[in-house]
Order: sequence, then C-alpha cells, then structure tokens
Amino acid sequence: MSATSELPILEFVTRNYQNFNARATRDALFAYWEHVRDGGRMYWAIAGAMSSAQLGITLAPAIREGLIHGLSVTGANLEESLFRLVAHDHYKDFPDYRYLTKRDDTEILDQRMRRVTDTSIPEDEAFRAVEQILVPMWERATESGDRRYWHEYFYELIQKLRRKDYQGKPDECWLLAAAKANLPMVVPGHEDSTFGNIFASHVKLGECDASIVKSGIEYMAGLYDDYNDLSKGKGVGFFQIGGGIAGDFPICVVPSIKYDLAKRAKPWAYFCQISDSTTSYGSYSGATPNEKITWDKLTEKTPMFVIESDATIVAPLILSALLECRRHPKAADRLIEKARKAQRRTRAR
Repeated sequence: MSATSELPILEFVTRNYQNFNARATRDALFAYWEHVRDGGRMYWAIAGAMSSAQLGITLAPAIREGLIHGLSVTGANLEESLFRLVAHDHYKDFPDYRYLTKRDDTEILDQRMRRVTDTSIPEDEAFRAVEQILVPMWERATESGDRRYWHEYFYELIQKLRRKDYQGKPDECWLLAAAKANLPMVVPGHEDSTFGNIFASHVKLGECDASIVKSGIEYMAGLYDDYNDLSKGKGVGFFQIGGGIAGDFPICVVPSIKYDLAKRAKPWAYFCQISDSTTSYGSYSGATPNEKITWDKLTEKTPMFVIESDATIVAPLILSALLECRRHPKAADRLIEKARKAQRRTRAR
C-alpha cells in the first residue's frame, strides 16, 4: 500500500484543486487539519437545510472522531436531523423540482409532504411522530418548573429512541452523535422552526409555559463559558456554512466577552465560510472575513478562507478528507507538506 492510497480524497484535492474556489477549499482543508492536529478545536455554524441534504453522513463521523467541538445550528437543522433518523424511508425526492408548477406543489401539499428543494419531509411520520414524544416532555417540564436549552430537549429525546424507531442510519445522524458527546451547542432563533411554532401554539393554549425553554440571551451567556473552555490551548476555529443568525450569533461571543464583560478573550483561531452568497452591501452572508476584523471577531493574523460554492458539495468533501487525515495522520502530513512545498515554489514574488 502506497503512502497516499489511504487518502484518496485528500490526494484528489491536493492534485486537482489548484485555483479559484478549488484552491480556497484545499487551503481551508489543510489549515483545518493542521489546527486540530495540533490540539486546536473547531466550532461549526450550520445554516440552510443541511440536515435535509443529509450532511450527517459525514458530519456525524466527524463529531465522533473529534474533528468538531461545538455547534451553532438553526432550529430547522436541529429538528431535521431527527426527522431524517425517524422518517427517512417516507421522504420523497423531486429531482426535477426546477420544473414543478404551482399545481405540482399543491399536489405535494395534499400528500402531506413539505418540500425542501428536491426532497420533502413527511408531515405524519416526521412532525407528528416527534410531536407525540416532545410535547409530553414540555408538559412535564411545565409541571416541574424545569428549564432547559432548546437543544437539550432534543438531546434527551433522540437518546430515548429505540433502534426499532430508526428508519435512517444512526451512524449518519449528526444530532445523535452530538447528543452522545454532549457537544456544546447554541440554537439561535430556535423559534423560527417547525417545532418552535408547535411550542408557541402550546404556550398560547396554556398547555406549556414559555419559560421552560431558556432564551437566546441565556444561550449567549452560556456561550461565554463554552468559548472560554474551547479556546484554551491552541484556540478554537470557526467553520461556517451559509450566513444569517447561525453564524452571526456565535462569532459575536469574542467581542462581547471583551467589551461587554470587560474580560480577556482569545480571538477565533481560524475562519472559513462556505457560501454561495456574493459580496454585497450590508449583507452578513456576503461580508468578506476581513470586515470582521473591524468588529474584533478576527485579527489580521487569523487564517481566513471563503469558498464561494455549494456547501452540499464542498462540506462533505472537506469532512471526508479530514476523516482520512484523522485515521492516517502521518501519511496526511507528508502529503500536505509536499503540496505546501509546491505552493511555495509557485507563489508570486
């Protein structure tokens, strides 16, 4: 076996990804591996509908292998990871979604399916099945006065499921991997999700108390401590998919510790964003990383990467290569060092 046969994806990226977004992908991958190899940690921010796109196939093993150490996710991504586990066989795909008519989408609605681009979540097997478990948990918390973060209810729920409740592969469920690892997490804007709406309805009907779910402000207060723990040693990097609140909420923890708590905080040790949002006026999703220097989130020495591409393609590729690196670190280091030497030879003077 040759030194690189254990690393087919890393070898492919190293050989083929030379310029443009491909180069940014390669360089971000190399820097990510070197950071965690040396004891650094990585915090992921996940926007969009990546759980419905089955990012868990690579995200779950990356969590188990210690390549991801904290998460900020939308409420939709949180619940949709669970849906994929319990209702996978009932999903329907629509490869020709670009050509659907309004009548076609009305027929999908009549089938009690909720379309997300080219796939759809089954109402009864996902939403209503989970509702039967989660609502009683909220009702018990209301009776006892128990208060938890939004994700903690999902952590408990997913670990209570029996294997006969699974339709998806448990090894491909990132929420299950995160729950087992008790990974630090924030779910900013969790109200903006299907179960956020369901919870609001039970509050309105007087069946649940809104206070049983800790607020977004409490999420930030808890993140202060999580960040201080994660940033020890080599520091913690920030890996972002998309934009919006999933990314903006957690990255603000550094200036908030410094200016609002008046305490010392290490800057983020790495930054990478995968987004198809182009640079635009006032858009957080399209802001260049160096703009974050002015907000004291990053410094001019922070390794920064922007990959303008589809995260459903790029993120699994990066994660797969990182898993190879974790399993064969010496071979990965040799291959990356060889590529770095070639980079230095071609760098413009």
